[in-house]
Amino acid sequence: MDQNLDYHALLQVALGEAKAGLAEGGIPIGAALFDREGKLLGKGHNRRIQDGDPSIHGETDAFRKSGRQKSYRQTILATTLAPCWYCSGLVRQFKIGTVIVGESINFSGGIEWLRENGVEVMDLNSQECVQLLRDFITANPEIWNEDIGEE
Repeated sequence: MDQNLDYHALLQVALGEAKAGLAEGGIPIGAALFDREGKLLGKGHNRRIQDGDPSIHGETDAFRKSGRQKSYRQTILATTLAPCWYCSGLVRQFKIGTVIVGESINFSGGIEWLRENGVEVMDLNSQECVQLLRDFITANPEIWNEDIGEE
């Protein structure tokens, strides 16, 4: 990873998206895709509840809003939560080179699988990200379980 980039600042863009999603009545998970210099390509948040579409996770929303890129190898995906298997598959399919994770305490997703497959993953262990999602899960366990595919 480029040591000149402020990964916490990149995460703040994703965190802003998570808060926007929560304000809309959704699940507070946000993401943003950047080029290797840190230029924002697209940002988004989980909109499963708002749009009634189970495929709109934070990472997929940011990815879609980034538009087509010739290559994703040099891109950086910042996400407030460790990517689930669905979003980890997106990272692998398009060969996104770096993933910045806000936290993996509430949900660890596929970050070890990503690392094993050559993706550079940095877990920032943001207590703000942890608390934001923890509060949501405590207040809405049934919605959270639906989001992660638990019954």
